[in-house]
Amino acid sequence: MLCSRRGCRAPAAWVLVWNNPRIHTVDRRKTWTACDDHRDYLADFLSVRGFLLETVPFADFTG
Repeated sequence: MLCSRRGCRAPAAWVLVWNNPRIHTVDRRKTWTACDDHRDYLADFLSVRGFLLETVPFADFTG
């Protein structure tokens, strides 16, 4: 799995779990993957919008 940041081809090290409450039901969980270099960038993008639910190491993600 690769990082979700546009143009990045690095392997994913993290899973960012998110939900947009305006268009998704409460139980819906969307995911983006992130490399170490883009984890903060993607997490900040989601956090500013109130979407980020959790960040999990890729190896530990079971979703």
